[in-house]
Amino acid sequence: MIEKQRLSDVTWKKWGPYVSNREWGLVREDYSANGDAWNYTNHDIAEAKTYRWGEEGICGICDDWQKLVFSVGFWNKKDKMVKERFFGLSNGQGNHGEDVKEYFYYLDSTPTHSYMKMLYKYPQNAFPYEDLLKTNAERSKNEAEYELIDTGIFDQNEYFDIFIEYAKESQQDILVKLTITNKSEKEAPIIILPTLWFRNTWNWGYDEYKPQLSSEEATSIKVNHKDLDIKNVYSKQSVKTLFCDNETNNERLYRSANTSRYCKDGINDFIINKNSSAINPNDTGTKASFYIDENFKAKETKTFEFRISDKILGDPFKDFEEILNKRQKETDEFYHEIQKGIQSDDEKLIQRQAFAGMLWNKMYYHYNVEKWLKGDPGEVRPPKSRGKIRNYDWKHLNNEHIISMPDKWEYPWYATWDLAFHAISFSLIDPDFAKYQLKLFLFEWYMHPNGQLPAYEWDFSDVNPPVHAWATFKVFKIDEYLKDKPDLQFLESAFQKLLMNFTWWVNKKDKNGNNIFEGGFLGLDNIGVFDRNSTLPNGEQLEQADGTSWMAMFALNMMRIALELALYNPVYEEMAMKFFEHFLSIAHSLDNMGDEKFGLWDEEDEFFYDAISSNGNHMYLKLRTIVGLIPMFAVEVIDDEVIEKLPNFKKRMHWVLEHKPELAALVSHWEIKGQDSKHLLSLLRGHRLKRLLNRMLDPNEFLSEYGVRALSKVYEKDPYAINLNGIDYSVKYTPAESDSGLFGGNSNWRGPIWFPINFLIIESLQSFFFYYSPDFMVEYPTGSGNYSNLEQIADALSKRLSKIFLKDEKGNRPVNSQYPRFQTDPDFKDYILFYEYFHGDSGRGVGASHQTGWTGLISKILQPKFPKKEIAESQTEMPEDAPK
Repeated sequence: MIEKQRLSDVTWKKWGPYVSNREWGLVREDYSANGDAWNYTNHDIAEAKTYRWGEEGICGICDDWQKLVFSVGFWNKKDKMVKERFFGLSNGQGNHGEDVKEYFYYLDSTPTHSYMKMLYKYPQNAFPYEDLLKTNAERSKNEAEYELIDTGIFDQNEYFDIFIEYAKESQQDILVKLTITNKSEKEAPIIILPTLWFRNTWNWGYDEYKPQLSSEEATSIKVNHKDLDIKNVYSKQSVKTLFCDNETNNERLYRSANTSRYCKDGINDFIINKNSSAINPNDTGTKASFYIDENFKAKETKTFEFRISDKILGDPFKDFEEILNKRQKETDEFYHEIQKGIQSDDEKLIQRQAFAGMLWNKMYYHYNVEKWLKGDPGEVRPPKSRGKIRNYDWKHLNNEHIISMPDKWEYPWYATWDLAFHAISFSLIDPDFAKYQLKLFLFEWYMHPNGQLPAYEWDFSDVNPPVHAWATFKVFKIDEYLKDKPDLQFLESAFQKLLMNFTWWVNKKDKNGNNIFEGGFLGLDNIGVFDRNSTLPNGEQLEQADGTSWMAMFALNMMRIALELALYNPVYEEMAMKFFEHFLSIAHSLDNMGDEKFGLWDEEDEFFYDAISSNGNHMYLKLRTIVGLIPMFAVEVIDDEVIEKLPNFKKRMHWVLEHKPELAALVSHWEIKGQDSKHLLSLLRGHRLKRLLNRMLDPNEFLSEYGVRALSKVYEKDPYAINLNGIDYSVKYTPAESDSGLFGGNSNWRGPIWFPINFLIIESLQSFFFYYSPDFMVEYPTGSGNYSNLEQIADALSKRLSKIFLKDEKGNRPVNSQYPRFQTDPDFKDYILFYEYFHGDSGRGVGASHQTGWTGLISKILQPKFPKKEIAESQTEMPEDAPK
């Protein structure tokens, strides 16, 4: 396949969709005295303010150093401003936190971005900025968000469907096609502004070099930049070109002198206010647009063609359609091969759009914390107070790479534990990129010298679940299968750095040295009774079932990597043994916190709970959440054949099991071989596993039609209540948006379905099945009287998650259930949004609407099981019934 061949040439990724959908409201653009990032820059200021660390745009592309950006702007002749960026509410403006208020869909992309396609729905009437702000401000957290479709702006179909396609003729010769349809019964005007600009690096004070755009005719713009090969941008249709500079309009924003006569908002000022003095009459600058003024008849479709090229072309559009069609065909061939075993066309559509969302959410991410704290020599120095507000202890961090984002509007910054899940999906289509992403965060300009991985830019020191080792080994094995060759250099180098991260966890998050780990909220935001990052008033200590379980999982992941490396280098047998023993110690502590004979497993309820400890006294927080299910994730199955190949590990292992029976007794039958001579390492023996599953598979508790809920449904009618230190706390089952302000409000772990946790549940069940065989049966669903083996249950849970997106017997998709139009309108119903999480009862999408990041795991769930020669995530050889 042509696209598969391109993947071996990194230059094909030189240009891509690496432009943010939102740069305003970000920490790295915040130079305030109080750290109020959301208000230091906002949507309206963005029109006139030049950014320091990145750029934003609609359907933007750029080079991998973001020196030059191309994006498309529009004006319907009614809006108060040119539509150059997607509008949305800040965290403080939305009744459920930040929220983009636009409709756009990622439809296709190859891994090299040789072909890409997306859709933007642009209203023909004045965009309801004030209505969206006012109505959302008036709504409480118990009310639904007020969305763009609620304003009625789409009621008469008075909008444009704008399809944007990119196709590369070669690495730096890029075709751009706009296909615009007037969806209304009326004639409608639109001004189209394909726009090109340089990121402003000349004002920083390090290098005064200033590149230039220029034009001598209406249909081409010349590009002159010493570090770029791009020479020209061509337009097939254009009335004229408009030029200004990517410079802040200080007069407008701060009432101080401008450094440029033609500022960043000059083209907008010319279009909206007819201010000809805002654009450069000499047709030069650092920002430029083609000006295309069109009228569309009712239902009319028109196409517009552009070309960004490193060549000087006499007739840039002669072979345009031929190249575009060729790239489309190659894209179809690439995904035909990927989707070979998928039978349903609807499943193929969902998976392909999920991959598209993953690929479109790549972004150029730049953040040098030391420079951000000190300020640049060419700019005003930041106030001293900022030096202690945020990230001051991460001065080593210097990021400038293409990184997979959770969502380029709501989360245009990386989150390390999210990225681990992203890598799983990427490994199916571009395993080298998946490996690169995982390795990136282990480099010294990301990882803290003490071994901590950066969480996210709002607080790099926050703590996320340690899933990096799990993802590293999983991606390694997928890559090994796809290439028929193990990338031992990747695995070994990652392992060395992961050792540092494991040591950080042991030193920093085990306060009492008893192998019980705290960690804080651990990525689960408001799942607890109270803020799990907070210090309790009387010195009490929160003992976390999930923190300890994540570390048990981490230890097993490290052991498994070491065993794999030991097959090639016996030195790693000692490391495998170290993690084997460490896992046993954690398992012991989960049942016996130190020597206090108190464990986080409650024998009465037969469930894992967090506990509060003080002066040797312990009290369970008997709130049933997925925190109590996370001990399932610490499971590893090793084939006896592997053990026989590692005599030193085998010898030491038997010594530990013989001389430390108190540890060995807690491990699920390591010494007893399961089906086909396999060994099991797990925090759960069969009985405890069955008791957890009894809760998890109960429709009255965790089991939803669409997956496993984050909180037991029993708290819907009978909320959990507790009094601590004279303060009453309550937790209620809330299956969708949060009704709490804890952690901002746009994230909720008190009832909805979250893909990353569900994915790990499925993986764990498959691993347990791999050991226990089909004879280990569990009632599914609880109370039904029907019994299934663990593989069947894992498959059933996968199908429940898939049901969120798939059409039901009526042709409806649960993900779209909030609005009937999204279910029935052919111009909406087959465009999929991959939300942050999903309603625990209806399956509708909630939270960030384009978080294909970890919800992109649906692409892996829909992928058929690999044949026997393929890999299991925790086994050297894959059986027919191994995990997906």
